[in-house]
Amino acid sequence: MQTEYDPEFVELKWQEIWQQRQLFRVEEDPEKEKYYLLEMFPYPSGNIHMGHVRNYTIGDVVARYKRMRGANVLHPMGWDAFGMPAENAAIAHQVHPARWTYENIDTMRSQLKRLGFSYDWDRELATCQPEYYRWEQWLFVKMFEKGMVYRKKSSVNWCETCQTVLANEQVEAGLCWRCGEVVTQRDLDQWFFRITDFADDLLEYCDRLAGWPGKVVTMQKNWIGKSLGAEIRFPLENSDGHIPVFTTRQDTVFGATFMCMAPEHPLVMELAAGTEQEDAVRAFVERMRLQDKAKRTSDDYEKEGVFVGAYCVNPFTKRRMPIFTANFALMEYGTGAVMAVPAHDQRDFEFARKYGLDIIVVIQPKGETLDPQTMTEAYVEDGVLVRSGSFDGTENVKALDAIADYLEEKGLGKRAVSYRLRDWGISRQRYWGAPIPIVYCDDCGVVPVPEEELPVILPEDAEMLEGGKSPLLSLESFAKTRCPGCGNPHARRETDTMDTFVESSWYFERFCSPRHGKGMFDERAVAYWMPVDQYIGGIEHAILHLLYSRYFTRVLKEFGLVDYQEPFTRLLTQGMVCKETIKCPDHGLLYPEEVITKDGLKTCEHCGSPVEIGRIEKMSKSKKNVVDPNALIDKYGADTLRLFCLFAAPPERDLDWSDQGVEGAYRFLNRVWRLVGDHVDRLQGVKPFDGGKDLAGDSRTLYRKIHQTIKRVTNDIETRFHFNTAISAVMELVNTIQAVKERLLFEPAGPSVLRSALETVVVLISPIVPHLADELWEALGQSGSVLEVSWPAYSEDAIEEDQILIVIQVNGKVRSRFQIAADADEDMIKDTALADERVVARLQGRPVKKIIVVRNKLVNIVV
Repeated sequence: MQTEYDPEFVELKWQEIWQQRQLFRVEEDPEKEKYYLLEMFPYPSGNIHMGHVRNYTIGDVVARYKRMRGANVLHPMGWDAFGMPAENAAIAHQVHPARWTYENIDTMRSQLKRLGFSYDWDRELATCQPEYYRWEQWLFVKMFEKGMVYRKKSSVNWCETCQTVLANEQVEAGLCWRCGEVVTQRDLDQWFFRITDFADDLLEYCDRLAGWPGKVVTMQKNWIGKSLGAEIRFPLENSDGHIPVFTTRQDTVFGATFMCMAPEHPLVMELAAGTEQEDAVRAFVERMRLQDKAKRTSDDYEKEGVFVGAYCVNPFTKRRMPIFTANFALMEYGTGAVMAVPAHDQRDFEFARKYGLDIIVVIQPKGETLDPQTMTEAYVEDGVLVRSGSFDGTENVKALDAIADYLEEKGLGKRAVSYRLRDWGISRQRYWGAPIPIVYCDDCGVVPVPEEELPVILPEDAEMLEGGKSPLLSLESFAKTRCPGCGNPHARRETDTMDTFVESSWYFERFCSPRHGKGMFDERAVAYWMPVDQYIGGIEHAILHLLYSRYFTRVLKEFGLVDYQEPFTRLLTQGMVCKETIKCPDHGLLYPEEVITKDGLKTCEHCGSPVEIGRIEKMSKSKKNVVDPNALIDKYGADTLRLFCLFAAPPERDLDWSDQGVEGAYRFLNRVWRLVGDHVDRLQGVKPFDGGKDLAGDSRTLYRKIHQTIKRVTNDIETRFHFNTAISAVMELVNTIQAVKERLLFEPAGPSVLRSALETVVVLISPIVPHLADELWEALGQSGSVLEVSWPAYSEDAIEEDQILIVIQVNGKVRSRFQIAADADEDMIKDTALADERVVARLQGRPVKKIIVVRNKLVNIVV
């Protein structure tokens, strides 16, 4: 064993040993309990960042711990390689996406291996490989044949910068979730998955996700957005047509005075056609296409609209209602049309006041009379119906069912359920994605590619076009094909590619048998490993990825490929890694390495000006508040980085970066190194204490601390993933060893207990700092890796504190007795004696002059 701790030497040595022994390779074993640990796989951006390090370190600790507990652990890694992120980055660097992706995979694989993560690299996969996406093309065809996929012209979210369609979930505050540019609307033919067919099931099972964070479950529920209400048909004036409206407030229908339709609604321009309003309506619709939908519906956004030049009729009151197109009406909710009841909806109220529209009160609060002329806001509370025909005097809540019954009885509408969730549009007008396996033939129409012709391979030698446009449309060698149905040689392939979320919606199943060539996966392997026992990833995926994965699992079950409903049993959403920003008055934001610290003053290395320390924010390249993991590994080693990431904060909370914290983690590892190194020679030939004899003195104290620590660390990892408190417990054990180590050598069982303590430290920290642990394990004369050692058990008997009986005297006379731990200090003994009920009664509030403690025997209170 080297005198000085050399992390690079130690880590490279053990990583090579692990690889040679294939220590992390795993197969199905029916005799063992399985444990599937998975972190959300990364897209190959080129370099890992501190968020990766934290996420994967958390997962690695759990995987190693579970294996030491006897589980058969599956812990794979792969690459979410398709999609806009890789393509945009490749275009920015003027290289082909395929080359960019594969080179980055090689780089990131090396970085992850350098951190010592226990991945079964034999299971590595990349979603851009034909042997992977072949099977999602196969599933697409099966879904197409069963009517679970369809194509239609749709108003879609379009990002001009990325040159592609975005799902609703990929638009954040009106901006593209990837490039941050404004999203507009376009009408395009798109392919859709019928995720809404599973809306009820997805919602119902939200309440069964007991192992998920409550906030994530709530986000899933809100996105599905189930609303119970009614669909009411409003006849168009001078037409046989009608406008269907979904509402949850059918109790207010008698107060509907105008209609609002989403600018995207297909009827808007149809109704405006040929009227004096046509030009104004068209201009408004075009302007709304450029606006952020989220802002349009926010409470503080100004409500605006345009009269379309047409009217409909309230089926209950026969009132003529002007039809507007309004910014707050969305096609994504209900039918895209809103019956406006300004007296009882604040948005409608503001709109009516702005455009001088009628306000009719139909719900009066008990004991009050609302006047539309003097109202300053809509009345949205419960009350009694008025001006509502035969429903007058009915409590509005009770009227909901009564009016729904009336609708159905009179043929005016029906009870209905609406969802915020919309079918999943998967078409992307980009090159770097899985081709959609569809052929268009003038004679046969839309034809799926036969199974024997799959995969439809993305040509990786295609030349990229300026501006990010897909080359597939003009690449004749790809686009031109033979019709699988009739043999027409002039058929055309679908040139859109699939949304990258399709790839990430089933990769966890593929990991179970990544080389399986006869189907999406080996069903026996999936039956053994799935569902994932512990999934780990960022909160930013709470809606997109998780919802699609849950949906895809249901599709697989529909085809009899799996027998479970939910893919992830437990979910951990780790916090972000954060750091303060640093700004120079002349050079703007600075990277940490651009700052010079001297005599406590931080200055810019470029100009020498004092820098301003900003607020702590999520690490990002744009803020320049990033730390390079590679530089830290070179300086301190991977184990130090792993230790700091786990010790600085519980995993679900944000981690505030601290250079001092990293230094502290490194010092602790050096301390453990020296502690073991100082005793290696002394303990040669000494076996660990087997508990076969009574202990006394420091030996007993340390033995108790060993078992207390095992219990704390086990509970912290097993039940809470609170690695920070587990590490604290080990640090306390190290402190105890330091305090008693010299005296132990003079006690009969002292050396054996000391060996037990040192081995316990090594074993308990091994999931966290595995390289250091294996090196110290070897130094202590053990063979193999600590990963192959069983996790230690603790003894409740050993943990129990020794109790002694203390007699309490008051002025020399015995008044009571109590039990207390043998190692309790004098202050604890005094406080316990003074709190005794009998003593309190005897003293009767008299002041105590003196307390005499005879250790391990008595307390004499003098008054």
